[in-house]
Amino acid sequence: MKYFEDFAVGETAVLGSRTVSEEEILAFAGKYDPQPFHTDPEAAKASIFGGLIASGWHTCAIMMRLSVDAMERAMEAGVGSPGVDSCRWLRPVRPGDTLTLKREVTEAWPSRTKPIGFVRSHMEMRNQRGEVVLDLVAIGMFRRREGAA
Repeated sequence: MKYFEDFAVGETAVLGSRTVSEEEILAFAGKYDPQPFHTDPEAAKASIFGGLIASGWHTCAIMMRLSVDAMERAMEAGVGSPGVDSCRWLRPVRPGDTLTLKREVTEAWPSRTKPIGFVRSHMEMRNQRGEVVLDLVAIGMFRRREGAA
């Protein structure tokens, strides 16, 4: 298990990649973000995006899945999150894009009242051209080792 004490400020890791399909974009948007530029390829052509794009929330969901898959050991000690400090969708994600997620630990501090610690991470997802499509700062909560001060 990866505990709070195992996260080091400055630590970086590539957490994985995933290629996004048109079918996936349509399914997610149809259920959670039914705007025409996410759900209708023809209507999307006439939008400011010039074609179908993934919902930003879909991009965040992909980020979460890549994080959990890559940090499986850490997730055993994970106890949730108090939230996200910032989230920016910087470029559209299109069908066929391959997204790669990188995480940098930027801050870590122990709780004053509970046997947990907080880990702030900068998450950056890039497409296959190296363009940043998602820039997010989040805080995770992780158990501390027994006996940790």
